[in-house]
Amino acid sequence: MTRPFILAVSNRKGGSGKTTTAVNLAAEWAARGRRVLVVDLDTQGHAGFGLGVDPVKPGRTIHDLFGDSGFDIRDAVVATAWPNLWCVPADPLYDGSGPLRDALLLAGQLRRPEMAGYDIVVLDTPPSLDLVLNSAMAAADGVLVPLLAHALSVEGVKQLSRLFYKTVTTANPELKLLGLLPIMACERIGHHRAVIADIARQFGAERVLRPIRSDIQLAAAFAERQPIRHFAPRSRGALDYYLLADELASSWRWPTVSLELQKKVS
Repeated sequence: MTRPFILAVSNRKGGSGKTTTAVNLAAEWAARGRRVLVVDLDTQGHAGFGLGVDPVKPGRTIHDLFGDSGFDIRDAVVATAWPNLWCVPADPLYDGSGPLRDALLLAGQLRRPEMAGYDIVVLDTPPSLDLVLNSAMAAADGVLVPLLAHALSVEGVKQLSRLFYKTVTTANPELKLLGLLPIMACERIGHHRAVIADIARQFGAERVLRPIRSDIQLAAAFAERQPIRHFAPRSRGALDYYLLADELASSWRWPTVSLELQKKVS
C-alpha cells in the first residue's frame, strides 16, 4: 500500500521563504492532479493564511497532537478553495506548554494506512528548535531547505544540517536531503551570486537547486491569500515554482506502508 510522500520544508532561520515554498509547491502538485495536504506546524499560521484557510473554532489544529492523546489528524483537515488541496491549520496560541509527547507520533499519524488518500504531505515547519521541528524531521521522507541569498543563511543551513544528521542517525534513518533552494535570488546582484557559490562549496553544488528568482508578485499573492499559480500565473515566481515542482517530484520514490506499521497504527 502506498502512503503519502512527506516533505518537510525547513530552515532554522526565520524569513527564509519556507512558507512561500510550501504553499506554492503544494498548489503546483495539486494542479497536476496529486492530492496534497499542507500541515502548518508553524504557530504563525502563515501556510494556512496563504491558502485562504483559518483555524475553525472550536475546530482542531495540528498542535492538538502535542497535548491530546486522542488526536486524529483527519479531524483537523480543512479544504481549500482549490481542487486536490487541503490544509491542517496551526494554532497561533500554542506555546509549547503541556505534556511533552513522543516526536514520532506525528510520523505515526501521517503514515497510517488511512492517509493513503493523499499523495503528498507538505510540512511547513517552525524555525525554532523544539519538539515540533523534531517531530517534522522524524516524520518526513525528504527535507527541502529554502534560504535567502544572504550571508546569515549559511549559518541557518548549518544549524539545520546538524539536526538533519542527528535525526538520520537516531529517529529517521530514511530521511533524505532533497536540496538547498535559494529564494528571492537575482543573478545581477554580486552578493547573491557569492552567497550561493559559498553554499555550493560548503554543502556540494549538486545539492543547490535552481533558484527562485526575486518577484514581488509572490508577496502580492500572499497578501491576496492565493498561491502564485492562481494569482499571477505568468509571473517569474509562478514559472520557477512550476519547474521546481517537476524537479522535486522526479527525485523521490513513493513510499509504502509496511505491514509492521499497518499493525502498529491500526
